[in-house]
Amino acid sequence: MDAVSPIEDSGIELHQDAASRLGARELRYTSSRRALVDVLARADRPVTLPQILQADPTLSQSSTYRNLGELVGAGVASKILVDDGYAYYELAEGLRHHHHHVVCSSCGRIDDFTASAELERELHRTLAQVADRTGFEVSEHRLDLIGTCADCR
Repeated sequence: MDAVSPIEDSGIELHQDAASRLGARELRYTSSRRALVDVLARADRPVTLPQILQADPTLSQSSTYRNLGELVGAGVASKILVDDGYAYYELAEGLRHHHHHVVCSSCGRIDDFTASAELERELHRTLAQVADRTGFEVSEHRLDLIGTCADCR
């Protein structure tokens, strides 16, 4: 299955939110950054730089890498590091639905999954207890299940 699928129709609001987040850091929402956000919005799972470049051959590798860093810094994209040496990118929390990941430690593939409302409530309760005990202020949470995918087993 290809990692990039047709974009869902939330484009205008997505691009307004991306422009706003970049503007808050005094960064412009250039056509290259917009094209990069489009690729991330079409992706059905976190994607690597080579997958991004394959999805939009008009993007140059050097500016895409630099722009990914700016998008991550502005809270438009998230970077997920896995053991295979690649960084994976996706739209940041708030620009997509809340979800978690299953990560194959053999091939590095990452897929999204959505936890049940009951599990999310329990996670919030448990994380609030940890935060209270440690004095930590939680802004968001991420749950990654690490293991071996069906193809690698």
